[in-house]
Amino acid sequence: MTNSNSTAVPEAKAALNQMKLEIANELGIANYNSADKGNLTSRQNGYVGGYMTKKLVELAERQLAGK
Repeated sequence: MTNSNSTAVPEAKAALNQMKLEIANELGIANYNSADKGNLTSRQNGYVGGYMTKKLVELAERQLAGK
């Protein structure tokens, strides 16, 4: 069984982590990198992941459209 949370492109890991921190900041979650994620609500953690997915899909759509 493989880990479904593994990064498909390992070189992108740093960029994804940076994106996660930027989105958490935009959502008003300070010090997300050093925060104990267990102390955050499911909603807060979900927002970060949800916005990351939304932005990554938008980026892929723009690339597919040639923009």
